[in-house]
Amino acid sequence: MALAFITFSVGGTVFLPRVRELGRSIALITLFEAEFAFLAVVIGFAALTPLLMHGAGLPWAAAILPMSLLAGSLASPTDPSATLAVAHEYRARGDVSSTIMGVAAFDDALGIINYSIAVAAATALARHAGFRVGSSLLAPLMSIAGAAAVGVAFGFVLNGAVRLFGRETEGYLIVPILGLLAACFGVARLVHVDELLATMTMGITVVNTYRQRVRIFGVLERYTEQLIFVLFFTLSGMHLKFSALFAAWGLVLLFVVMRALGKLSGTALGSLLGRAPSSVRKYAGGGLIPQGGIVIGLALLMKQNTALDAFSDTLISLVIGTAVIHELVGPILAKRALQKAGELGRLEAGGSNSEQ
Repeated sequence: MALAFITFSVGGTVFLPRVRELGRSIALITLFEAEFAFLAVVIGFAALTPLLMHGAGLPWAAAILPMSLLAGSLASPTDPSATLAVAHEYRARGDVSSTIMGVAAFDDALGIINYSIAVAAATALARHAGFRVGSSLLAPLMSIAGAAAVGVAFGFVLNGAVRLFGRETEGYLIVPILGLLAACFGVARLVHVDELLATMTMGITVVNTYRQRVRIFGVLERYTEQLIFVLFFTLSGMHLKFSALFAAWGLVLLFVVMRALGKLSGTALGSLLGRAPSSVRKYAGGGLIPQGGIVIGLALLMKQNTALDAFSDTLISLVIGTAVIHELVGPILAKRALQKAGELGRLEAGGSNSEQ
């Protein structure tokens, strides 16, 4: 339910008129920074994991390569909350802060798509099925198409249900919203399509087809968001195995470094091709380093796939460990990026505690 809620909320950020308003540069930066982070981590893990985990005895094709694909897919998303907090505290305004917020809102969606394809390919490799077209390409595409169909259908069902509850108080809307979210997730699992893509598509459908979209997402934010995230992070912490984390400390550092290289280079190339201001090209990448939330959920979902048992614990511990690093370092990098771009407000120079 926590994952269904989170991915539905991610879909709710993909408001198509806003995407068009943000322009070509945002789209290109999002594409390149998300996919470069994916590729950088995949290449780094595929090349160096045998050296960093030489005692694990994992076969390269059946374990190292699928683990690399999954780790790469977890590198794409960005957690915008740390950068948003810095921007609010220092009243940041300008091209760099606007770009960071726009990109962070959409790269989660790309990350979920990367994850869906990576899981299908990794499962085939782990089961020694190889890179056959059916298992490595057509199966993920069919899963994505099926998930989109389920999500669109439940999005329209939710629109109709909310209209029936239109005269009720806001609290009553929680029932059809969460009930249909659970049903969407369950039906997607029943027909063997990607559950997270289905609930994300459901959110995209609602935000782009229902006039009172603010009411739906506002209800979730006011009444359920805090509870969902408390449960989500508590359950996530219960899956952390310190033995696996300490054994994979080299992979933690490798993930952080390769992901940062991918994010920074992808942002620079995307802003160059999109003809964004030079300040965006130089500094926007620093605000895209924070990570948490959705990637922990994606890692936990791997645990349910028995084909990935050989390395699922390592990936879960890896993601939780890197999330701690990213959430500590991320705000510092975000503040430094906005400071160098000259977008921090007067509060930095001095302000009252009440203002802060």
